[in-house]
Amino acid sequence: MNLTVAGIAVGAFVAFMSLQFGLWGFLVSLLFMAIGALLGRAAEGKLDLRGVIDAITGRRSSS
Repeated sequence: MNLTVAGIAVGAFVAFMSLQFGLWGFLVSLLFMAIGALLGRAAEGKLDLRGVIDAITGRRSSS
């Protein structure tokens, strides 16, 4: 599956959630999709979750 097909699938899912469940369904689906994307990148080794958590809590900055 290439990125265009994946983008279409994600767009269709978000559109369905917004039409079926309103604003809150749309926002909750976006939240879960973002969490899934972060966990997927961490599983692939492309994202250091410890570094992200440290940056959020203020222990480390990007500079």
